[in-house]
This record gives sequence, C-alpha cells and structure tokens, in this order.
Amino acid sequence: MVELKTPGEVEAMRAAGRVVAQALAAVRAHAAPGVRLDELDAVAREVIFGAGATSPFLNYQPRFADTPFPGVICASVNDAVLHGIPGPYALRDGDLLSVDCGAVLDGWAGDSATTFSVGTPRPGDPEFVAATKEALAAGIAAAVPGNRVGDVSAAIGAVGRRHGCGVNTEFGGHGVGRTMHEDPSVPNDGRAGRGMVLKPGLVIAIEPWFTAGGNPEYRTDDDGWTMRSVDGSQGAHEEHTVAVTADGPVVLTLP
Repeated sequence: MVELKTPGEVEAMRAAGRVVAQALAAVRAHAAPGVRLDELDAVAREVIFGAGATSPFLNYQPRFADTPFPGVICASVNDAVLHGIPGPYALRDGDLLSVDCGAVLDGWAGDSATTFSVGTPRPGDPEFVAATKEALAAGIAAAVPGNRVGDVSAAIGAVGRRHGCGVNTEFGGHGVGRTMHEDPSVPNDGRAGRGMVLKPGLVIAIEPWFTAGGNPEYRTDDDGWTMRSVDGSQGAHEEHTVAVTADGPVVLTLP
C-alpha cells in the first residue's frame, strides 16, 4: 500500500495514468466490426511502449492462473465479464467490449478500464454501461478522507442493485502504487462504515464490474483467464485509479 506524500509523486502517478488513458482511447478509436482483439492489443502495446512505459498485465501470473497473461489489455466481449485474452476473435457489429489496461512509468502504476459498444449498440447495452459508469462515479465520490473502504464498496453496490445488475464482490478494486495490485482490497459491495479508514495520499483503483442479467455468478473458460456470466448476460467493467486527497478524490487515469 502506497501513500503519496508529495505533489511530485502525485504527478508521477498521473503520468502513468495518462499513458493508460491514451492506450484505452487508441483502442476505442481502432475498435470496429472485423477488427481482431489481438490487433487492439497491438495498438495498446504501441502506445504503452512508445511512452517508455511497461505493461503490468503482460506475463502477469497470479495464483489463480495456470499460465501467464499474454497481452497488455484484457479484452472481454459480451458475456465475458473480466480477464478476456486478446486473441484472434474478430469483433462484430453490436458487440459489447470491455477493455482493461495498465501501465508502469518511472516506477509508478496506473490501471483503468472502460466498456463500449462496437458499431450499433444492442438494445439495453447503453443503459447497462451507463449504470456501471454511475457506480464508478458513486465509488469515486465516496473516496474522501475519513470515509472507509466500506463506504466506497457500499456506494458501488447500491447503484448496481438499483439498476438490477449482478454485483459480485470478487476481483474488485485494490490499492495501486509501485505495483498494480496492492492493499487494500476494495470490493464492489459492502457495508458503509466498515473497513480501513481512507487517508490523504492513499491511491486505489475503483472498478465496478456488473452482469446485466442480475446473476453475479461467473464461470472461467478453459484458457484459465476469461470469466463469463453464468446466465449468458452482458458484462460491463469501468475503472479509474483514484488518489484520496484533502481536497477530495483525484482521478489519475485521465488523458
């Protein structure tokens, strides 16, 4: 767990976050029917490595994975909710694509994700994505000094449930600093007033991911990474890296 102590450290993390934002923007601009997911990964690689950064996703192998992750982005399509491998799948009109990306620049990490429709949105998808973005905004608004981790979690979960989404507390938010995944864990639902007190200098990734059908359960593909909703409903994932400051939350993963 890192606590930023100087304006210079904040700016250093903001620089890493800016690389992530630029990579996500480039991927979104390139995404279109017929484009393969591995092509989108190549676009993100060009941005990340061109900025002098490295990817914390590439070759990442946590305890649950049998093999290292092969890309610099997670590209999850439709019922794939998280950790989609950017392989040869060619996007189709109406696909709902979630892209998660990270970068490490000068020893500081940034992590962000976004979901969008490719081509013509399918009925219900824009409202579903809007609900996930609303949950992210609610979580960010709760990331103020004196609140607790549970306040952030409760804010996210309340929005998801109000919109009838499936809300899962696994693979939620986390601390960010010198590495992509640090303490504390920030689940996507919880009880207000519980957990660690948020103090100025703390940096966390806030990342609601929901399923549209209301069932929060998932299954994992044979690739050991791609998580899919068990009811086949769409998944959406929104994330920003956020610094807790005395003046309120500061989003570090903006262009």
